Amino acid sequence: MPKYIIERDIPGAGSLTSQDLQAISQKSCSILNHMGSQIQWLESYVTDDKVYCLYIAPDEATIRAHAEQGEFPANRISRIHSVIDPTTAEN
Repeated sequence: MPKYIIERDIPGAGSLTSQDLQAISQKSCSILNHMGSQIQWLESYVTDDKVYCLYIAPDEATIRAHAEQGEFPANRISRIHSVIDPTTAEN
């Protein structure tokens, strides 16, 4: 199943408290549970004004449906075609 990275513009995201992040995570997981196994949240990275989320989903429309139900921004959704790291440089 394809992997996607979602860029969410959330001004002040880096200042969210652990309680804020827990509440957001709980809301997201609740929606995912109702959507079934076709979509899976892997992890997210919080920066100053954005959150980058990694998901497995059959298509972009499924990710957009999750974002709409949770009232989460999904400013950019990009399918991941390859993953590289320092070991990619090795023979």
